[in-house]
Amino acid sequence: MDESKKNLPVTPAQKNLIRQLLKDMPESKDMLEYEDYRKHPTIGNASEFITQALERNLDMAAMKENYVNYLANRPRVERIGEHGLFTDAGKQVILADVQKEVSEHKGPVWTHVVSLRREDAARLGYDSAREWMALLRSKRAMLCKYMKIDSADLRWYAAFHNEGHHPHVHLMVYSAKDNDGYLTKASIEAMRSELAHDIFRQDFAQIYEGQNLARNSLKEKAAERMCLLIEEMMQGVCKNPVVGEKLQLLSERLKHTRGKKVYGYLKADVKRLVDQIVDELAKDPTIAEAYRAWGEWQNQILMTYSSKAPSLPPLSGQKQLKSIKNMVIAEALKLGDRHFLCETSMQGNDHTWIRLDELEEETISDEGEETEAASAVTKDRIVATNAENLLPEPEMSLYEEGENGSAKAEWNKRYKLARSYLYGSERIPRDFAEAMGLFALEADSGNGLAMYDLGRMWADGLGVEADLDTAQEWYRKALADFLSAEKDQPERKKTYIQYRIGKMYLAGLGCTKDYKTAADWLERAAGKQHKYAQYTLAGLYARGQGVEKDLEHAFTLYQASAAQDNPYASYELGKMFQNGTGTEKSAAQAEVHFQNAFSGFLVLEKQSHDDKLQYRLGQMLHQGTGTEKDEEEAVRYWQLSAKLGNVNAQYALGKFWLDTGTGDIRQAVEWLEKAAEAGNASAQYALLPGHPVWRLCAQLRERGSPVESPGK
Repeated sequence: MDESKKNLPVTPAQKNLIRQLLKDMPESKDMLEYEDYRKHPTIGNASEFITQALERNLDMAAMKENYVNYLANRPRVERIGEHGLFTDAGKQVILADVQKEVSEHKGPVWTHVVSLRREDAARLGYDSAREWMALLRSKRAMLCKYMKIDSADLRWYAAFHNEGHHPHVHLMVYSAKDNDGYLTKASIEAMRSELAHDIFRQDFAQIYEGQNLARNSLKEKAAERMCLLIEEMMQGVCKNPVVGEKLQLLSERLKHTRGKKVYGYLKADVKRLVDQIVDELAKDPTIAEAYRAWGEWQNQILMTYSSKAPSLPPLSGQKQLKSIKNMVIAEALKLGDRHFLCETSMQGNDHTWIRLDELEEETISDEGEETEAASAVTKDRIVATNAENLLPEPEMSLYEEGENGSAKAEWNKRYKLARSYLYGSERIPRDFAEAMGLFALEADSGNGLAMYDLGRMWADGLGVEADLDTAQEWYRKALADFLSAEKDQPERKKTYIQYRIGKMYLAGLGCTKDYKTAADWLERAAGKQHKYAQYTLAGLYARGQGVEKDLEHAFTLYQASAAQDNPYASYELGKMFQNGTGTEKSAAQAEVHFQNAFSGFLVLEKQSHDDKLQYRLGQMLHQGTGTEKDEEEAVRYWQLSAKLGNVNAQYALGKFWLDTGTGDIRQAVEWLEKAAEAGNASAQYALLPGHPVWRLCAQLRERGSPVESPGK
């Protein structure tokens, strides 16, 4: 084209060709180039639209090998060596081999184009092949997820074309297996969304902040309305009988629901009941206004990669706000054994709620009493019921996905009961002897999960004298079981086992520590959106262990994990935003993620009573991270953790009491000594003669405090 004529009006021949293209390829109307042409119908804009429309549909008109060659060698392609094609890091792209492989492939080959306006590409740094290469290499898990291709079978190649108005990349994706993979329009939109969130990250920072504040406001208002509703039911009045009746029905259904009582694990009919309650709540004006405000922020994001924003779906249909559904479930569970009856007045407007269990207590006949023997039998039956059916679900953070029921790695009742004794709960006190006995029975039956927990008990000296050799032997048996079980499991169960195998190689449990092997296993599980695999793999990318260090990819993985309500990932995101690591520094974003982490840790600690969580909560309360500073509550969590043998909590507790002069000084020194004996270097250093802690003890002794020399 003669450059001097590009701003002249479009020619009749161009008009005719564009008319034909739009008829044959109607999706071309959504292209940025067509929008430019429609606003300014010049020869130059018409030419660019025609070129891009034909190029995007070249796979329909050209042989596959010619298409590959065109992508790699067309004008304005940015070459990576001899041609423009690139793929995963560390893999050399030989053009002839790719042409042969693609042309002989019997299954579908998907061809995506990701295009930006020139001004956005230049401003955001996406005007070179290097930036696109880094972005697409970090999106392997995205392609696997939305195109239904296993990570081991995924093949992709891309090329950057540095066009004048709209620089773009062509992305070619397929599976090594013929006729494998599946792509829907919804998945295409999901990929557009994920790419837009990465590319426009700096633009979205303010939107994210506003959206998070709106989300928190919506969740708070929904929670307040639920609490008020239940309080009204308890007091005998309920202004919203529809929600009240459905909530009572949900409470009954949950009592007869086995397994995890969270939305994703419920049966379809129970989910529908939860959805109905959420949508009834959304009719409340304050909740409706909060949801609309959240939707406005969401639309600002959607308009970055969509031509128009969709209308807000019902609140129950908003996937990003699933936590409100789980809040409803939690409130229904709190109703417990409280049964309510709604009585309607003659006018049909007033509703009175009666506690049926209170009514029963008032009308129980006192004619005769149970014999002592009958009472004993009843008590035994209740104990047996508690052991079998009222099991807590303490599955600690990194075990949350574990209820998969595989043939060897099985979360059955006996294994869950053993874990209840190991970690303790509100209903079952800690009992290491009971835990070890039950784990041993499970291990004898071939349950690799129980073998792993036996290894942990021997390693940490829980109920036995610590013996690392015995621990490693149990870990070896567990790893062998996991490796064997992984081969024949359905996909969902296989993902969890892959994660567990990766963790064992990462820590060197039952094997030699191997970061590369760990990363390979974790990649498999993370590619299928296992949130704890994503979290653990992110740590490897952040540290460069087993993989090339990539802070931006670590940030992306933490985001994916945090989006699935993993508080550990939220905590790491908080640190990255705080320090500007792998992303732009943002104090507001850091605070939002720290708050999410703190709330999540509270829930997990209540389920598991894990000493590491208790120590972490104590630290966050002490420092005011994600919550208000509360030294009294921090000390309470440190005490819980210290009593369970956590050396970090023992040191923190002893040091705090000595520094502030609060608490029992003698006990403070004892905690420091315990931590020192367990190998805590800070505690050992603090107890050396001449250290400020030593001098503090001496001063307290001089003032008459009953403390003896802490020195060894």
